[in-house]
Amino acid sequence: MESPAAPPTTAPPPHVIIMPSAGMGHLIPLAEFAKRLLPRFTFTFAVPTSGPPSSSQRDFLSSLPASIDTSFLPEVDLSDAPSDAQIETLMSLMVVRSLPSLRDLIASYSASGRRVAALVVDLFATDAIDVALELGIRPFIFFPSTAMTLSFFLHLEKLDETVSCEFAELSDPVQIPGCIPVHGKDLIDPVQDRKNDAYKWLLHHSKRYKLAEGVIVNSFEGLEGGPIRELLHPEPGKPRVYPVGPLIQAGSCEKGAAARPECLKWLDQQPRGSVLFVNFGSGGVLSTEQQNELAGVLAHSQQRFLWVVRPPNDGIANATYFSVDGEIDPLKLLPEGFLEQTAGRGLVLPMWAPQIDVLSHESTGGFLTHCGWNSTLESVFHGVPLITWPLYAEQKMNAVMLTEGLRVGLRPSVGKDGIIRGDEIARVIGELMEGEEGKRIRSKMQELKRAASAVLSKDGSSTRALEEVAKIWESKV
Repeated sequence: MESPAAPPTTAPPPHVIIMPSAGMGHLIPLAEFAKRLLPRFTFTFAVPTSGPPSSSQRDFLSSLPASIDTSFLPEVDLSDAPSDAQIETLMSLMVVRSLPSLRDLIASYSASGRRVAALVVDLFATDAIDVALELGIRPFIFFPSTAMTLSFFLHLEKLDETVSCEFAELSDPVQIPGCIPVHGKDLIDPVQDRKNDAYKWLLHHSKRYKLAEGVIVNSFEGLEGGPIRELLHPEPGKPRVYPVGPLIQAGSCEKGAAARPECLKWLDQQPRGSVLFVNFGSGGVLSTEQQNELAGVLAHSQQRFLWVVRPPNDGIANATYFSVDGEIDPLKLLPEGFLEQTAGRGLVLPMWAPQIDVLSHESTGGFLTHCGWNSTLESVFHGVPLITWPLYAEQKMNAVMLTEGLRVGLRPSVGKDGIIRGDEIARVIGELMEGEEGKRIRSKMQELKRAASAVLSKDGSSTRALEEVAKIWESKV
């Protein structure tokens, strides 16, 4: 009697290695990108380290689906980096010094029979492309910021050759292909000092983009029509671009759930569209003077608000301000009487809020934001108009695009002393929440909300771009 035939074996799906640079703002959209391609592919995040990974990194990566695993690469030594080295320099050095470990990781997958389809690197990890080319793997870049910033990256080599002074000293705005003009002082932080290593690294990376088989950007044409149309028809020697955004996290707190956070229960009690959400992101902090100016406006206006407060960046180190956990209690650094004055009308949260759930809540009518790209995409997806208050990185460029290009936000003017004064803060809050300009902005943001949903639909442009990337990976294993 013959034995029953063995069931047919199914080859495991192709595998993709993702190498992010430091920062949760880069990890989150990369993870959302990977989720969109399950179960056609499996993934490994190969994370460079120069010390123990943060608890937020570990918690976030461990929460991902089982088909997305994590390999924290061995720690590299950055002790020889200058004490004033900027983050772009440190991220770039961390990647370069992690390349042997990355090579070993990829080789171990290949030796075990895993089909590695592609290496996806973050915007400051382009040196890893050499490893992909050496091992015969298709290299792609994931760009977690705007198409406008990507266009600037690809144009930087030409700018570097034609501009002799600092960009901030230029009398005329810089013309980035497909974009509205941007004054030099509003360009991304690492180009503000061309003698600094951060600028040299940025120029180094920008020249290497052409080595990638494609650049995946977290944006869409309905939001950034000019730069994306330009990027989709690149000059010779420029990489192919795939706009797949908006890639954002989903909310986590259902209405009526027993564990629903108190801030959402508070929002449930507020009138529709009445609350201004104030949050400068996980890395955004103000000086004490600036924070007091903002607090003064919120205290003396009638505006409802939900404010995520962090300790000021001028470091008040007094033992009375520390909590039982040994960390500074930001609520104790607010002006005296502020919490009592605003009780009921406002709610202040230390350090964190469930941002997606707040932005998607019907009571939220405006968002005062640092213009980080993840936060911006979340506000667009949920149709919340903006007050733009950029702090660092590419956020000033984002603010220019949002206020002067798309016209979906208001930007308060900064004084000569670098402080946004109370009367200016009050003006933009009043105009956004109650003025005619605020109504126009709200209507425009609703158009963008519909466009964001459309590009993610079955036949939407972002869905098609993602499918194009997937087919390339599947066909070229």
